[in-house]
Amino acid sequence: MKKKWLVLFLTVALVLGLTSAGFAADTKHFEGIRIVFFPGGNPGGPFASVVYRGAKAAEEDLGCNVQYIWSGWNPDKMVAQFKDAIALRPDAICIMGHPGVVAFAPLVDQAEARGIIVTSQNTSLPAIEEKYKAGGFGYVGQELYPSGVMLAKGAAQRAGLKRGDKAMVWGLIAQETRGLRSKGCVDALKEMGVKVDYIEISDAINADASLGTPSFTGYVSANPDVKLIITDHGALTATAETYMKASRKKPGDIYIAGFDLSAATVDAIRKGYVGVVLDQQPWLQGYLPVLQACLAKKYGFSGLHIDTGAALIDKNNIDFVAPLAQKGIR
Repeated sequence: MKKKWLVLFLTVALVLGLTSAGFAADTKHFEGIRIVFFPGGNPGGPFASVVYRGAKAAEEDLGCNVQYIWSGWNPDKMVAQFKDAIALRPDAICIMGHPGVVAFAPLVDQAEARGIIVTSQNTSLPAIEEKYKAGGFGYVGQELYPSGVMLAKGAAQRAGLKRGDKAMVWGLIAQETRGLRSKGCVDALKEMGVKVDYIEISDAINADASLGTPSFTGYVSANPDVKLIITDHGALTATAETYMKASRKKPGDIYIAGFDLSAATVDAIRKGYVGVVLDQQPWLQGYLPVLQACLAKKYGFSGLHIDTGAALIDKNNIDFVAPLAQKGIR
């Protein structure tokens, strides 16, 4: 943990030093660098919009030019859009890693062969990162499997689960790398002796969490003994209050845990509809990849690997981060 924050501190200090040394006050240090950036979801979405704000802040601070491409969290769409982004021949492309190594490896090879720097956020691509790290391929996001384990253990403890109790994990195991977080949740619960039902988030619900209400109410109706539900998706977590009300459940009737803060999730935690979330700090997943691309392009710095997912947020510490969530920073 100390090493991670030291790297981040030194990086920011370096940039502040570079941008203030030897340049006129009205000159941005990384002007002229062109970047294509993937925020991941849809404009205005509770998670993707925070990633976008972070990237936009970096664009304004650093002076680079950033084009944003929205994907609705659809891995196939991300692959197609990455192909289009390569054709634009920018200086760098910041991708969401959801399609996985197999889908992205040949495209990253193609981009790198054309002199385009590639880096990734939110979902790691270890084999690709290892291959191109020296050229600036970094990663900003949580460590997926450990994050799933951390949330599951924290939620089970807070919910008072015992061996033999039932939980449901609503996740994305079908996605090669992104699914590791869901798998971490499932494995941790099973290791504790909890009975786990797993439901895959459909492509439609992945893109629009409001469509998940029938799935949630149907499951709860058929499983009245479920004590914990983990939603492995920021937008689904933000919609938990709606799901619970549609199921005619009061706050705390089922302990809900999930990922990522948003204004709606803050409100749900305060009301008791959501018990705990893991905050992977998506604002940083926007800001730092843009910074990474600029540093690699101008100075040839190698890729930085930064873990942003380390904090569990519940009713005991929500008041500190709530104002930042309202501003779209946390």
